[in-house]
Amino acid sequence: MEKQYISTRQGQKPLNFYEAIVQGIGDDGGLLVPDFDFEKLNLESLLNLNYVELASKIISTFVDEDGHQLIREACQKAYGDGLFPQEVVPVVKVGKDYIGELFQGPTAAFKDMALSLLPHLMTLSLKQLKETREVMILAATSGDTGKAALEGFKDVEGTKIIVFYPSDGVSNIQKQQMVSQTGKNVEVIGITGNFDDAQTAVKQAFNSQELKEVSLQNDVFLSSANSINVGRLIPQVVYYFYSYMQLVRDGEIAMGDKINFCVPSGNFGNCLAGWFAKNMGLPVNQFIAGSNKNNILTDFFNTGEYDANREFYKTNAPAMDILVSSNLERLVYFMSEDKAKVGQYMEELKTNGVYKVDAATFARIQSEFKAGCLSEQEVLDAIKECYDKTGYLLDTHTAIGYGVLKNYQEKSGDDTKTVILSTASPYKFPESVYYALTNEDLDVYEAIDKLEEYTKVPVPKALQGIKDREVLHTLQINKEDIIATIKDRLTK
Repeated sequence: MEKQYISTRQGQKPLNFYEAIVQGIGDDGGLLVPDFDFEKLNLESLLNLNYVELASKIISTFVDEDGHQLIREACQKAYGDGLFPQEVVPVVKVGKDYIGELFQGPTAAFKDMALSLLPHLMTLSLKQLKETREVMILAATSGDTGKAALEGFKDVEGTKIIVFYPSDGVSNIQKQQMVSQTGKNVEVIGITGNFDDAQTAVKQAFNSQELKEVSLQNDVFLSSANSINVGRLIPQVVYYFYSYMQLVRDGEIAMGDKINFCVPSGNFGNCLAGWFAKNMGLPVNQFIAGSNKNNILTDFFNTGEYDANREFYKTNAPAMDILVSSNLERLVYFMSEDKAKVGQYMEELKTNGVYKVDAATFARIQSEFKAGCLSEQEVLDAIKECYDKTGYLLDTHTAIGYGVLKNYQEKSGDDTKTVILSTASPYKFPESVYYALTNEDLDVYEAIDKLEEYTKVPVPKALQGIKDREVLHTLQINKEDIIATIKDRLTK
């Protein structure tokens, strides 16, 4: 039977894998999810696979059998042809727990794990569907998605990509990475407003009848590189299995032992991918989601109420400066198994800025997810504490995972071995990291040099010489003009 994908809401006909990748989002505004049972994997058979082999095996379970070879070829291109070091995801013991380093790719952030593969999934899907139109990829970013998507899609035949970022809502390094991006098919646009404004506008673009008509007239169609695209979510399942197998190979756990994962969480795709892995047989005890001062996810996991009617904060962990956490809709769908209910919740969120899940759904969510948050000062304290105690250097987002985990362990007494997923190199946020260690305020480029001198942790290749890269993208627009800007690009 063909593996199909449906929307979390009610108005989308079932799609196959290739259609789901290309379409990106449900045409009813919902998110696309597998409409089949997750395949339970034999753990022993995964133990000695390298990353390419493991990715091929896991991602193939989301595709019909005749697509398995295509997936293997795509995984080789993404993970086996030099974009990543041979050890794609190092797992490092830090204190009594572990850190899975997801930042070894071409942009020094965890988004590379999926966005190195998504362009290959997109091109193979276009071929399978015999699609001749050009695809325009739209992405909103709170910092790391933008650069990783640009790097993944640059000069990919048959595609254009536009990235919208909040002008004052990303780190200096993230901004410099994006505005210096080369590639004949890429555009980077700053907006007044925050990430939620950009993400909302991109979602609206997919549901705009006017844009659909303009796209049709110009032989272009729109797709997404954000984690609203299921092609972003599925590749993230792989590193959960890989981290687990690494612990088994290192003799830190026995096969079948349950572990915890602590995941710094903004748009929630990273954590949701872990829940997919658990449903495919990975022995997970708890997921612990970490938030910054914008602690909307922490409140949801503690109360069952999602309330976006709150002040928005710009913090020292900017990739988590989010009040509309898109992938949570997928979790609510799986936990409630009721499309009508999900549609109602999302309508309430759109209309009133708040929704509350029913008691049975909330109980299921709470049984598998715990959550905590850190203030900006606590983020700095966590960086310093970890470095002083262990010599390991955290970025601001991974520091949230570290601090939230310590708080959780202290309160719960849970001594289950835990992997913290590290989402970025500390050199993506050098001013904050250096300040945490020394209490000294420096500008971004001086902070890079001083941080390397102070810690002897080398600057990743992706960020070397970043100061001298030419700025190629300078356009700034008002958030209200995003749809009009997309329309303009469609007619060029």
